[in-house]
Order: sequence, then structure tokens, then C-alpha cells
Amino acid sequence: MYWTLELASYLEEAPWPATKDELIDYAIRSGAPGEVIDNLEELEDDGEMYEGIEDIWPDYPRHDDFFFNEDEY
Repeated sequence: MYWTLELASYLEEAPWPATKDELIDYAIRSGAPGEVIDNLEELEDDGEMYEGIEDIWPDYPRHDDFFFNEDEY
């Protein structure tokens, strides 16, 4: 399983919190690429709810991870 910003962007509007099956259904209905669906299928299915993309991809970069000053732009 691998994630990129582009792949993760397909789940930004997902109905969080969601189960693995709900996320796969959302990805299919929203037209996400096969890589997103493959990554979701590799998640452990223990019936737990995922609260956000950070639960799926712990290294997901947040707004604070960027080192530029927004006030300059």
C-alpha cells in the first residue's frame, strides 16, 4: 500500500468517520483511480471506524507541515 497526495485527495470529501467498506464504496462512486481502491482494500477490516485520512495514512501532510509564510502571498 502506498499513498501520494494525489491519491489521498480523492478521499478528502469522504463521509468521515467511515468503515473500510464505506470508504471503498465512496471511492468507487466518486470515480477514484484503481490505486485508491486497491489501497483501501489492503486495510485491515476489523470493523473499526476511520476518523480521517490520518487514520489511513499517518504521514499525511497537514497544513502546518509546509514551511512558507502565507502572509507573504
